Formats: sequence, C-alpha cells, structure tokens
Amino acid sequence: SALPEKKMIFKGLTVNKEDMNKLVLTPLIRYPLPGGSALITFEEAKVAQRIIEMNEHTVELSCGELKELEQCRVRVQAVPVEILLPSALEIRLTQSSRSILVSDLPSLNISKEALLDKLELFFSKAKNGGSEVESREFLEDSDQMVLTFTQDGVAELLIERGHIQVPIGKGKYEVKISPCMNGDISNLQLQPSRCPRTVLLLGIPDVLSEESMRDALEIHFQKPSRGGGEVDALAYVPVGRTEVAVFVEDTG
Repeated sequence: SALPEKKMIFKGLTVNKEDMNKLVLTPLIRYPLPGGSALITFEEAKVAQRIIEMNEHTVELSCGELKELEQCRVRVQAVPVEILLPSALEIRLTQSSRSILVSDLPSLNISKEALLDKLELFFSKAKNGGSEVESREFLEDSDQMVLTFTQDGVAELLIERGHIQVPIGKGKYEVKISPCMNGDISNLQLQPSRCPRTVLLLGIPDVLSEESMRDALEIHFQKPSRGGGEVDALAYVPVGRTEVAVFVEDTG
C-alpha cells in the first residue's frame, strides 16, 4: 500500500508465474572504434562469417581524387566483433533513511521547477511533519519526485502517513508518500559474445574522403562474387579519429 500508484496498460504475451521475478536486460553496448577501421553489418549472418573466414580483402578504389592513378587497391583485414554481455546480475535494494518518493502529483498549469519549489516549501516545515530539505528532483520519465531531508527519521514518519494534502495556490491536493529505494549492483558476471552479422575491418589507409571510402567499402562487400552480400549498415572511421559504436539488441 505504500508503493506509488501508476496506471498501466499491458499488451503482448503473458508469462508464467515462475518467470515474474526474472529481470530482463536490454543490451546497449558501447564499442570503441580506432582510426582506419570500419564496422559493416550484413543482412545475413552467413555472409559475415564468410567475410571473416576470408580474412584479407583487396578493395578496388576507382576515384578521381587520386589523380595520378585511375584505379588503386587497398588491403583490409576482416575480424570478428566480440563484446561482453551480462550473463548474471544481482541487485541489492535498500531503503533510503532520509528520502521519500512523492507521487500522484497534481497536473497544474505551472512549471516543474515551480511545483518543486512549492512542495519543498511545504515539506520543509515541521508543522507539516517535515524538516529542512537537502535536495529535490523529478524522476526522469515519470510524474514522481524525490525529496531528501537533512535529518534522519523524518522520512519514516511521512511514509507511515502514506498520503498528505498539500495546499498549492487556491487548492489542496493529496499526494502519496512512498519509500525511496536505492539499487546497487552486488554481482555482475560477463561473458564474451560474437556479433553474428557484424564484421570489423582494420588497416584502412587514409587515401580517400570519408564519404568516398565508405561508398567504396560498401560497393566491394555487397558483391557476392567477392564473398559479400546485402549490407545493412556501415560505419567508417578515418585515420586520426576515434569513434564509439553502440550495439543494441538484434531483433531481426
């Protein structure tokens, strides 16, 4: 009963009761890319595997940027992309002794900052069961806020009350007071995993503009005669720069 209420609509497949306590992780992996490299993702995993098995590739560059040569070739190396994914995760939940979660906030024609000011002013008064407020913040993507007091014991008494009426302007609005829970990772285990459709190309020289080199690589690796296939995405990092690629869950 002390938890904040939130209206929700559930859509999709139902799950077994024994799966209710399982935590589902959505991968969001950041992978550093050095200069002179490229990431290429194919539509089919078998194409990526074939490119890796071939290892070294000679890419023809037909371009007017190299005026002294009508055509030149560069050699690049194709290697697999291995990332670390969590295989086990344990989170320890603890209740904050000085913080409260305030929910059921009224929808008023004022800014969030103004609403924060009014709630901080109300809960900072001893006659309302509060005390000096150390910090306040809105939780991202929610209509809830966290208030942290400078003294111990204040939060516990407010949580026991559960609901409290707060005067704002000419009206009074009932808000809900709930415990503020903190989660800390107590155990995290990782295991290497190979990206099935993505290949890392290394040793790309700085001989073309970024756009021209990207086009040349895509043209080469989409040709079945050279072991390639349909390219889903390609990212190229010129020599002298570094970038970060973000890997998300493959839903294809």
